[in-house]
Amino acid sequence: MRVIKTIIADDHPVVLVGLREMIQRDERFTLVDEAVSSSQLVELLALNQPDLVITDFNMPGDDTYGDGLKLIAYIIEHFPEVTILVLSMVSNPLIISRLLEMGVAGVIAKNHIHEEIGKALNALANDRPYVAPKVQKTSVLSNPRVIDERFSNLSPREVEVLRLFVAGSSVSEIARLLNRSVKTVSTQKVSAMQKLEVLTDHALLTYCIKADPFES
Repeated sequence: MRVIKTIIADDHPVVLVGLREMIQRDERFTLVDEAVSSSQLVELLALNQPDLVITDFNMPGDDTYGDGLKLIAYIIEHFPEVTILVLSMVSNPLIISRLLEMGVAGVIAKNHIHEEIGKALNALANDRPYVAPKVQKTSVLSNPRVIDERFSNLSPREVEVLRLFVAGSSVSEIARLLNRSVKTVSTQKVSAMQKLEVLTDHALLTYCIKADPFES
């Protein structure tokens, strides 16, 4: 029986403990190392050449390789033989779809990790992808109440920035139109993206167009 060499990565010790226990209980897997940052994960991937990496989508505080889509893209490019299972608090279906398009083998919602990790490991051991049902069914764009709640968290200045961004203006153009500094506009845009749970300009644009929050 092939034993799947596995690395786990998360900046929360409690999550690592839970993953470690689950993997050590499954004889089809062997845990070869653990990481708490993107840089450490990349180092361990190069050192151990594992079959599987289970990694958090967001590991803040590491600027070398980043996190989120940037980190996943780096792993896929530089370690193409590694199977990737992503743990995420992000519920945006656009991001989840993008992860699957990039080639990750699975996505699990972190708040349901104890319910889903066993199913995911079973699927991966049988060379099948796994996307948790709770992730599949989570569609912000199909839930007007959630959309309204997220946009209600935006400040009036953030809404102004997003309205112009969706209309096609660049950050520098928005700064000129609103008589603000480029740094201020950039900060407001990033803040809005965090509140809406989107990570890229493309995802932000798609989210805003589909949600259509600027209708009067």
